Amino acid sequence: MFDSIGLELQGLAATSTLLKLLISTALLVIAVVLIRMLIGRYIRRNVASMELRRRWLIYSRNGLLLFMLLGLVIIWADELRTLALSVVAIAVAFVVATKELILCVTGSILKTGAGSFNIGDRIQVKDFRGDVIDQSLLATTILEVGPGKLTHQRTGRMVVIPNALFVSEPVINESYTHEYVLHVFTVPFKRTANWRKAQELLLDASNRACEPHLAEAKRYLKKLNEYRGLDAPSVEPRVTLQVPGAEEIHLIVRIPVLTDRRSALEQAILAEVFADGDYAPAKSEGSEGTSLPLSSEPSALS
Repeated sequence: MFDSIGLELQGLAATSTLLKLLISTALLVIAVVLIRMLIGRYIRRNVASMELRRRWLIYSRNGLLLFMLLGLVIIWADELRTLALSVVAIAVAFVVATKELILCVTGSILKTGAGSFNIGDRIQVKDFRGDVIDQSLLATTILEVGPGKLTHQRTGRMVVIPNALFVSEPVINESYTHEYVLHVFTVPFKRTANWRKAQELLLDASNRACEPHLAEAKRYLKKLNEYRGLDAPSVEPRVTLQVPGAEEIHLIVRIPVLTDRRSALEQAILAEVFADGDYAPAKSEGSEGTSLPLSSEPSALS
């Protein structure tokens, strides 16, 4: 019984408090309206200049409106504080519960605004690499290319990447030039192997493989770089040297190629060079060098 009486008293107190707030609000509004009427009448009677009269009427109206808003905030301060705490608590709970979804939407906005890639581009995000086949507000779907980061064959697997990754991870676009790219692959040798002969044969094989489309690739990449305000790179096939260690020589082969022909052209060049070639050094003190396995790198414009 005492509990019910206590609840009734609390209800009466809350009703009484609300009634006081409503009465205070009504009195404030009535006071502001009366003051505005009096000030307006005084200005119209005592200010002769039309422009000055209009200016003072506007100033008085805005000042009284600001005064009324300030009065309402003071009257309802406790209730507004309680409401604000409730809204903040609800907002925090909502953000915690939907954090991943919010990151996915943010990542979608980021990649769209930055123009990171389009459908059909080959991208790499963290350890995921493949051709983009679908984009949505929450995820991006790719057909995986691999194995690893140095080959260009599809594995037959589909990967769905949450767009949240695009907020925190860099995106590598291997086909941002679209139709033609400059494809780079590496052929490592021992320092004692006959890498000079391999360098000459790689360059000859690259020139022959690229000759049918070399002129078209030059025009396309030149036009693309002029459109983007970049310096046009040299497009001719080249074979450069890299010395990663004291015992190794890497031959870096760069060729212009159609985007969807990278792997095929790379394999054709390697097959031609290594079909009959023997790059082992002459026997010296009962030992001979051997070539290392082959590797390739993703395309680049440089």
